[in-house]
Amino acid sequence: MRFVIVGAGRVGLRTARALRESGHDVVVVERDEQKVERARTAEFEVVEGDGSLEATLLEAGVDDADALGALTGDLNTNFVACLVANHYGCRTVLRIDEDYREEIYRKYADGVDEVIYPERLGAIAAKNALLGGNIRAIADIAHDVQLVEFTITDASPVRGYSISELELPANSRLLAFGKDDEALDIPTDDVSLEHGDRLVIVAGFDVLGDVRSIVVGETGRAAVGGA
Repeated sequence: MRFVIVGAGRVGLRTARALRESGHDVVVVERDEQKVERARTAEFEVVEGDGSLEATLLEAGVDDADALGALTGDLNTNFVACLVANHYGCRTVLRIDEDYREEIYRKYADGVDEVIYPERLGAIAAKNALLGGNIRAIADIAHDVQLVEFTITDASPVRGYSISELELPANSRLLAFGKDDEALDIPTDDVSLEHGDRLVIVAGFDVLGDVRSIVVGETGRAAVGGA
């Protein structure tokens, strides 16, 4: 998957690192020279420029990206970047600082896919916001292994299957299962997979895309998996 991160400050770089460590392609957009240098030192692809300008975002590949995280400290820049990204079909995640009033939050929340408060969230939470609602990274277990929770939707290819009929690729394993609104438990073979059910799967980064396709299908551009 490919992500555009607007802002190479603390929040932006931490999120970019979390995504890269999961095997995704990340492009960072930043106009501050010192932050640009820091991002390049961290070996990120960097587009130097104003992240609220369509031309800059197009240079970063927003028209071919799965999601854009607008993670600067400037709310207006973040919101305009999200509007541009939304025009090109990207999932959009907007950073908003904790001291903004509730009415400001509501004003901006309607125009983006998700709003995050980085003061409350770690980088993995920001990564989950970018990945989307039916796929949630729980932990990076090793350099190339991740624990992921998938939620069955109406479009899931395995909806209606039993656990015993679920065929996952090599280098992946089902660890836990939970019916909608029930606690996770050890899966049993005869349980049927229905809308809202959750599967916790451990998988290598090289097969996460295949696991996604099997469990939730191509239900949107933003999903776990390699580029």
